[in-house]
Amino acid sequence: MGSISIIGTGNMARTIGALAVAGGNTVEVMGRDQAKAADLAKALGGSATTGEWGAVPAGDIVIVALLSAGVVPAVAHYGDALAGKVIVDISNPFNSAADGLVHGEGTSIAQEAAKAAPAGASVVKAFNTIFRHVLEKGRPAVFIAGDDAHAKARVETFVKSLGLRPLDVGDLKMAYWLEGAGVITMGLARHGVGNWDFALDVA
Repeated sequence: MGSISIIGTGNMARTIGALAVAGGNTVEVMGRDQAKAADLAKALGGSATTGEWGAVPAGDIVIVALLSAGVVPAVAHYGDALAGKVIVDISNPFNSAADGLVHGEGTSIAQEAAKAAPAGASVVKAFNTIFRHVLEKGRPAVFIAGDDAHAKARVETFVKSLGLRPLDVGDLKMAYWLEGAGVITMGLARHGVGNWDFALDVA
């Protein structure tokens, strides 16, 4: 399978990491708190290892599993260490009420991360429309967006290794609409569906 590095030690990092290990991927965990990163790698088991924050990630695919405000600063901090990597942004830049986005139209966290990324790196948006517990226990579709077809194909292969269904929505500019779809899931959970036990899909 693939070689994956995860930047972050929170719930989504843990869930994606566990699925990646179960899918036969090599997993590296990187966090500002080295002890937390080591604890998560130990909890994931298998071949999971710990990398140093800011160092060159071992994985070909680097999943930035941070809150939206931390994504672009982290990509900028890693800088040339991300050259040649596929960077996956999973964040949702919700406003305080989670009924809108913190940024204006025409951009997204993924697009801003692409601006901060070094030459040769490719950014793909993925996983942001899925609630963590649904990802952990279900088999939801994973919508992805990106400008590099080869990078998206690598992410699709990774998603399939998790037992999930990747669905390509187009170029990276579509990341704005995927972030909007994240807002839609929040609205559905609060109103039309009335619970958090669902995911968007294509029938």
